[in-house]
Amino acid sequence: MAEDDENTEEFLLQKHKKERKELQGRIQVLKKSICKGDKKKKKEISEEISRLESELDQQQEEELTNFKLSQLTVTGLPTETVILPENDDNDESSKTISAQRVSKAQKRRDKKANAEKERNRQIIEQEALNVFGKRNVETQTIKKILEGRDLMIYEIPSDGHCLYNAIAHQLKTNGEIPLSLQDLREKTAMYLRENMNDFLPFLSNSDSEEIFSPEQYEKYCDDVASTSAWGGAVELEVLSRVLRCPIEVIQATGTPYIIGPEYTDHKKVILTYHRHMYELGAHYNSVTKFVKEEDS
Repeated sequence: MAEDDENTEEFLLQKHKKERKELQGRIQVLKKSICKGDKKKKKEISEEISRLESELDQQQEEELTNFKLSQLTVTGLPTETVILPENDDNDESSKTISAQRVSKAQKRRDKKANAEKERNRQIIEQEALNVFGKRNVETQTIKKILEGRDLMIYEIPSDGHCLYNAIAHQLKTNGEIPLSLQDLREKTAMYLRENMNDFLPFLSNSDSEEIFSPEQYEKYCDDVASTSAWGGAVELEVLSRVLRCPIEVIQATGTPYIIGPEYTDHKKVILTYHRHMYELGAHYNSVTKFVKEEDS
């Protein structure tokens, strides 16, 4: 392939597609290495897969952003024409003084022009980062996936309750019995307490990576029920069981995945998962039927 072809966005996107395909192959190999019933190994492999996906996400996003920035150019200010004052041809000292004055004035103009160029460069660079930054790229990718299914994002506040509020919105949209976020939290905590052996191997101390003690597990359940503790993969699994419904999670990278596919008698709950929407961490949104925005 010619060198010019390698400097195109299409080439970069094809490269990224190939890397994702190769990663999926590695993931399949890792999953097959898990022995049935080996919960510790399953947890380790899940963490390794998350790390590999996160690293590839970051690498590809940086490459795309750098490519976009490399295509930007900053247009400088037009050069000013300096008109020298007329002087007596015989007055050499007057000419010298005028030239010095023009030189100082030109330096000021040059300094101002350079400062303006730098300001323009920073503005363009920031706009590029906004457009091609992680948050916007991720959001636009998810929106495109949803549009293909006649859906759109339904924004959920980022307050620690996003998972529960998103599911509550989906239940209401699906015409199910309405449940508040507090209802969902309490049901989740109760199920966790009643099925500790199922979930304890998947919960560990963030500092030591050691699996929770029974006391720590109980504290975790208390937090689920009565605080704004963020919900993740464990809570998704629990909620699918409690509600006896499948939960589909749509994300920007990788294929959507479904928790509880065996619950075919109930409508599917659909959520979107955002890694980069907020600085505090990952976030869940709900979805609703697609409505085309009217032109102003």
